[in-house]
Amino acid sequence: MSEHRMQMKPGPQQKSTNPKDILARDEQRVLLHLIPSPGLIHTALAMMDGAEKYTQYNFRDEGVGAGTYISAAMRHLRDWLDGEQDAPDSGVHHLGHAAAFLMILMDAEAVGNPVDDRPPPAPTSEMMESVKETGGVE
Repeated sequence: MSEHRMQMKPGPQQKSTNPKDILARDEQRVLLHLIPSPGLIHTALAMMDGAEKYTQYNFRDEGVGAGTYISAAMRHLRDWLDGEQDAPDSGVHHLGHAAAFLMILMDAEAVGNPVDDRPPPAPTSEMMESVKETGGVE
């Protein structure tokens, strides 16, 4: 594998005078290059696995149940936390699967087809803050 390194000019602490850079900064464009490539690749592999199993963009055909996708993401996160790197059925990184499920949920919100089957809210944030302040849940 050959290594190619581009000579980089102004770093984050330096302001560029290049008109394209100034325009991008002034328009506050989304900096998609900040997404780490390994995460993007693992997520794409998970999306490819899903496309093979269910067809591409099948999640846009009908509503996306939040509970279904959150549960699937959480299962993959648990498997990864328990030391399993790749899903046995697909060979794809568990974190790629989890990221793909979260991206599908964000897509559902963006295109207007989420099925909001979340439970009624609990005081989770307040409980977490209490743990930080007191060392326990009150």
